[in-house]
Amino acid sequence: MDLQALKNRFSIIGNTPAINHALNTAEQVAGTDLTVLIVGESGVGKEVFSQIIHSLSARKHNPFIAVNCGAIPEGTIDSELFGHEKGSFTGAVDSRKGYFETVSGGTIFLDEIGELPLGTQARLLRVLETGEFIRVGSSKVQKSDVRVVAATNRELLEFTQKGKFREDLYYRLNTVPIRVPSLRDRKEDIPLLFRKFVVDFAEKYKTKPIFLDEEARQLLTEYPWPGNVRELKNIAEQISVLSKEEHINAAVLAGFLPVQNINNVPMLTGNTPVGEFANEREILYKLFFDMKKDVNELKKMFLEILQNPSIAGSNNSNFNKESLINELKEDLMPASNAGLHASPLNSTVHLSSPQPIIIDNELNGHYEVEESLNIMDKEKELILKALKKHRGRRKDASTDLGISERTLYRKIKEYDIEE
Repeated sequence: MDLQALKNRFSIIGNTPAINHALNTAEQVAGTDLTVLIVGESGVGKEVFSQIIHSLSARKHNPFIAVNCGAIPEGTIDSELFGHEKGSFTGAVDSRKGYFETVSGGTIFLDEIGELPLGTQARLLRVLETGEFIRVGSSKVQKSDVRVVAATNRELLEFTQKGKFREDLYYRLNTVPIRVPSLRDRKEDIPLLFRKFVVDFAEKYKTKPIFLDEEARQLLTEYPWPGNVRELKNIAEQISVLSKEEHINAAVLAGFLPVQNINNVPMLTGNTPVGEFANEREILYKLFFDMKKDVNELKKMFLEILQNPSIAGSNNSNFNKESLINELKEDLMPASNAGLHASPLNSTVHLSSPQPIIIDNELNGHYEVEESLNIMDKEKELILKALKKHRGRRKDASTDLGISERTLYRKIKEYDIEE
């Protein structure tokens, strides 16, 4: 089947190489009975690929069932999949067929297969290798002709290394892997998908479809979409129903997006601040730029006072420059220090020990204020002080700095700090 015809048939929007490759693989493997493992984040549409495989296979006229393994309690999952005999456990008032029996000849889609208990994994492996299964509470071996398409949002290979997933089952399932890309990996498809959704919802709710301006489209594209296509569809429906305006700008769109995710968008759209700070490094930049601005203002103040002593309120002939400078140091230092203790966000490093202002009063009346504003040096210096203060206890040091212990560990490695 032509790729575009396949997309039209299953309402798939997108032209990125990753999505095209996944569709081509699904089409090629559909005509076989090979087991398929679909890998992708939650919300990318893994079930759609299982339906494509079933619909293009020789089993298309036989049953298809989707089972969410993570939604079935561990105590009943064996019964759901393989059936049980009457009296085999409490509540088993009658015999019951499982999915592998009722769907024989068709396809079973096992979603979130990484959630299967180890005992159930052993039963599943036997079905895949021999086509045989035994009901719970029975000793009779039964046959089943079922094709299994599995899906997961976990890295099953890591699960096998941790003993949470059988290695033999992993390689049996992973005969043909299909990786469905996340939405942030196919950014050029986001406006197309959004447009498709808003048109569908406008038809559903008998309203006019909304339109995004350029800044809103940019925000839509740069948003990380942790919920992938499912989240995009939900946002499209919310805006279609709740927005009073037909034309949507970035500010209106931002009102429908979760705040914690907007703050991670790595760009600003026009005059609309999408997130003032993206990470702690940007917080430090802002702090130190504000410090530099304050120091420059202090320089100007010193020069004005030295050039015109009368503005300091001293009109007598016994005016002493050095005394005045000392007074200014006492008056201004606390004010500047107080500003350094401000903490814009929880992740801000508390600058409890700023560099002192150094005044050279032996340069024939020329006074200079020296400051070190290197971000990396400041960070490293503060970390060293905190570690020394708390005798190498990272937990106490991270609390004092106002950052997480994990962030402190990363900084120690980044700056190659020896403890």
